[in-house]
Amino acid sequence: MSRYFTEDHEWIDVDGDVGTVGISDYAQGQLGDIVFVDVPEAGKRIAKGDEAAVVESVKAASDVYSPVSGTVVEGNAALADEPALVNTDPEIAGWFFRITLSDAGELDTLMDEAAYAAFVEKL
Repeated sequence: MSRYFTEDHEWIDVDGDVGTVGISDYAQGQLGDIVFVDVPEAGKRIAKGDEAAVVESVKAASDVYSPVSGTVVEGNAALADEPALVNTDPEIAGWFFRITLSDAGELDTLMDEAAYAAFVEKL
């Protein structure tokens, strides 16, 4: 499995042609305590860069953008009852949605973990 990041702090873990998408630990730290998450429904087609989910914290609401194009396989239903999973485990249990990739070549425009770490250091 490979993990990639966007400059908007989304991550995607890719296993075959399915990606699991969430926000980075850095992003959840900037947002503060998460109080609500709206994830996309299965079957929704999303283009790379489209708004795919919404996360609300005590500080602000923020859109979560899809790092790739494809069709949503499932949204993380656990976040409806426990949005704080995004704070406590943002890069594992706090994932937002799974998507079937329509163009794996789009991954080439994303950062790997080392490049993302360097990017965050400059912020």
